Amino acid sequence: MSDSDKPSMALFWGCFIALITTAFGFITRMFLLDDPAITQELLGLDDAEVGMFKGIQIWPFAISIILFSLIIDKVGYKFAMIFAAASQIIWGIMGIYGLSVADTNPELAKDLLLWGGLILALGNGTVEAFINPVVATLFDKEKTKWLNILHAGWPGGLVIAGIAVIFMGGTSWEVKLGLIFIPAVIYLVMLIRCQFPVQERVAAGVSYRDMLGEFGFGGAAVVAILMFLQLDEAIAGHSNTWMILCAAMAIGLGVYTRSLGRPLMFVLILLMTPLATTEIGTDGWISGIMGKVVTFNAGWILVYTSVIMMVLRFYAGPIVHRLQPLPLLILSSILAIAGLVALSGASGPNLIFAAATLYALGKTFFWPTMLGIVSEQTPRGGALTLNSVSGIGMLAVGVLGFPYIGALQEKKAVSELASLEEAQNVPGLVVDGSVASEALQDKSIYYGSISYQSLEAEKVDALIADQSKEVKDAVAASQDGSGQKALANMAIFPLIMLITYVIMYFYFKGKGGYKPLELSAEA
Repeated sequence: MSDSDKPSMALFWGCFIALITTAFGFITRMFLLDDPAITQELLGLDDAEVGMFKGIQIWPFAISIILFSLIIDKVGYKFAMIFAAASQIIWGIMGIYGLSVADTNPELAKDLLLWGGLILALGNGTVEAFINPVVATLFDKEKTKWLNILHAGWPGGLVIAGIAVIFMGGTSWEVKLGLIFIPAVIYLVMLIRCQFPVQERVAAGVSYRDMLGEFGFGGAAVVAILMFLQLDEAIAGHSNTWMILCAAMAIGLGVYTRSLGRPLMFVLILLMTPLATTEIGTDGWISGIMGKVVTFNAGWILVYTSVIMMVLRFYAGPIVHRLQPLPLLILSSILAIAGLVALSGASGPNLIFAAATLYALGKTFFWPTMLGIVSEQTPRGGALTLNSVSGIGMLAVGVLGFPYIGALQEKKAVSELASLEEAQNVPGLVVDGSVASEALQDKSIYYGSISYQSLEAEKVDALIADQSKEVKDAVAASQDGSGQKALANMAIFPLIMLITYVIMYFYFKGKGGYKPLELSAEA
């Protein structure tokens, strides 16, 4: 960091804009794939294919964070930054060109949009891989504060790009996708001239093996399981290959480090599943859930909560200083529980946005504060431990979080129908207080790790075909509202976090209070 000990704010703001760019690429491509004029009419994609196009920008993002963290200290932060910016710019070019040839060559267009999404995901993951350790090193005495401020860039980018695309209306998608060029070029120009710091783990002389040892076999096993489930789903038909590769990765790291990993690190890794599901998982479902029960564009709920996150993270300093990380996470868990329960029963715009405010206040500090704790408590783990929790969180929400939330909604739809008085009077639909087995379908995914029953829509429709309009409307209303009511069940995730954070608080209190660990050059 040059000759001065003062952190480079140009470097920080460059990292901030890099995260904004990640959000730009994420939301503009998602909006593109939500447009039936593009997916159905222009490209001829069915729902399953659209899901594949969306998925390819999620799981490679998570995996690239983890894998790049293994080599980032070797290749350097500047190389990682250039790779990230180049990937995001290449995606923009591929996306624009793909749309421009879609009328004459739809197959080429689909290939460009699909594989461009993979390149975007790799670039976005690389952004996370370099900005987190850079900022943690720049502000090594105030990691949690500055990681919170840094991660205001994510909701900030979602808000800016989301509103821009909405208000651009009928403007061509080529122009909308081109929005990513603006922040990408800005941060590339800003950071190409900056001198990047030496990560504190490297500066302290902690070996590469010791860094991996902080993560250990325990952490590697979690990653291996999640990667196997994701790869087996995304690229089916190669289960044995994926199992062997993922198992070899975990076992190899365990043998090399001769370490199970730090117990605290393992707890933090496990916590990322409910944390990521509470924040990203619920965000991913909220528009679809609330869209069935509100008369306005439900996307505004996500924009509104993102604005709150952006503002609070940007001014996180006084809050973090007053509360400290664990009390802040305890309070956040309580607010998230209250917000989800309130959202599950709210009706009318005023009550819905009041409940959304509680939810937003709760989820705001989860992710960056967890990064702060990991960086402060496992500094010997360097970029790997800091970035791995983000990668694991993204993997977990994609592999387990999103499907589990969907399963909760299906279960709630079944229970709501069973308790509906009008349905109970329909012959053959509800028997002894439960929906008849003929109207249900047993389902499970990921080798039975998530099992549930869903309604057979055609059989339900057949059973109520001869019923009055009032009965049909009541059944339809119960199904439309079941997703919203399932939000209360999703409060189990922040409840798990609350219990764990309280235990951690008393654990650290018994050791004299929470204190960040510092590395010295003699380490």
